[in-house]
Amino acid sequence: MSPITLFQLLIQHRKWTKYEVFRDRYRATAQQLADTEGPAGLATATIEKRQFLRWAHGEMKGLPRNEARRILEAMFCPSSVQTLFAPAPSTPPTAPIGTSSPEWEPQANGGNGDLSEDVVMAAASESADFAAWAESSNCGPTTMEQLEADIRRIVTTYPNRPVWPVFHEVRALRDRAFELLEGRQPPGMTHDLYVAAGVLCGVLANASFDLGKFPAAETQARTAFMCGELARHNGLRVWVRGLQALIAYWDGRPMDAVRLAEGGAEFVPEQGTSLIRLHSIKARAYGQLNQPADALASLREAERLRDQLTAADDLPGGMMAFPIEKQMFYTSTTHLWLGGSEHLSDAEAAADEAVNRFESVPPGQRRLGEMALARMDLAVARLGRGDLDGAAPQVHAVLQVSARRGTDSVRKRLEHFTRILDRHPSSTSPVAISLQEAVSAHQERLRLELPSGGK
Repeated sequence: MSPITLFQLLIQHRKWTKYEVFRDRYRATAQQLADTEGPAGLATATIEKRQFLRWAHGEMKGLPRNEARRILEAMFCPSSVQTLFAPAPSTPPTAPIGTSSPEWEPQANGGNGDLSEDVVMAAASESADFAAWAESSNCGPTTMEQLEADIRRIVTTYPNRPVWPVFHEVRALRDRAFELLEGRQPPGMTHDLYVAAGVLCGVLANASFDLGKFPAAETQARTAFMCGELARHNGLRVWVRGLQALIAYWDGRPMDAVRLAEGGAEFVPEQGTSLIRLHSIKARAYGQLNQPADALASLREAERLRDQLTAADDLPGGMMAFPIEKQMFYTSTTHLWLGGSEHLSDAEAAADEAVNRFESVPPGQRRLGEMALARMDLAVARLGRGDLDGAAPQVHAVLQVSARRGTDSVRKRLEHFTRILDRHPSSTSPVAISLQEAVSAHQERLRLELPSGGK
């Protein structure tokens, strides 16, 4: 093994062996040099983790050069770079390292008074070092502002973009939020970072769900909920519980969906629509369980909360908000599950209103997946009362949108529609045959295009 270098000895003595701690001191020294000696560009200098680990493990491939040399020599003054990365002296340090004495060895002191003064000054220096470390932060207001702006852009555009490219973008942004949380920042900013990380994990959970990867979606959702817990953010906690309930509902586990929705209702969100969404999801789960009294009670509670809504969503909005048109199509799905002519009529009316509201939004801002699901509700309701000609245009519109932005939920609804159509009296009509062929061709193309997985 190579002998320990002076650099390794010094960082151990100063408790700088953690990359984040050393990086913060390195950056602070670079800033001080930029302010006092220049150039100004030195203020942005940093040290990559891989390079620090090479130094810390004595795996050097030559001496640091240029700005790294200047910063290191300022950090460990008066040691030169050559001395820092040479084998350390064998005598162990008995006094603070990095003072103005030659190299790191202590100066001889004449008497007890001098020794006392040295100890006091050393303690003061240690406190000053701690203060500098405590003041340092890897996340300033500008960094946080940019992260929040990126999140708002993503949640606003997500419903209108293909899922897979957005997944990659969100994953990179989530990694950035995790990296910032691993560093040091003021407590208030740590709270904001946990909310940001929770939102990003929630978006990844939603994207994984849209891609049909339910186990991955549930894992992402658990992490998102944990971030909401650490931030004590009820709006995020309620939204994530709703997403978990939604995943269980689509996975054919309506009792789990009800349980998760009721668990989310224990939190009172600061403001916004997350609780309305929760009760609407619970209504669909009760509908799937064929419990009409509970399903209708959940719909009424969602309507009551909508009537009382006074403030905008406290989350970044976009895909995390629950607009009235989405509530209407959740209502239509609930009535479809309950069945019967009266519920079929209510389902058609709610789905028709939802589609009209979705279409009233400018094309670039439409929630394509949700509008497609509302159209499928409308198509099933119309087919249920024998109106195949009224159902067919809705399905063709879904196929057109799904070719650009396919999701697992829409794929399942299309399969469900074709099973109903197979048993329908008009299943052998030209319109029905043409519709079956169009759906079959679309589903085959979608199977080929959907990715095999995602984290």
